[in-house]
Amino acid sequence: MKFINKWYPVILAFICMLYSIGLGLTGDKAGAQYSAHWPGTILLFALVIRQRRKDTKE
Repeated sequence: MKFINKWYPVILAFICMLYSIGLGLTGDKAGAQYSAHWPGTILLFALVIRQRRKDTKE
């Protein structure tokens, strides 16, 4: 459980990346381009949220 709590943004971003690749391989180029931005956004939000949590504890 500790592993999932720490790495869930990376796992979720990887799943989104696979989804985008799958859309691209099936021919939905517009959907693939749209969903290609999700992994980066997920990782950035996770980074900011964790940074804010550390700031508020001090």
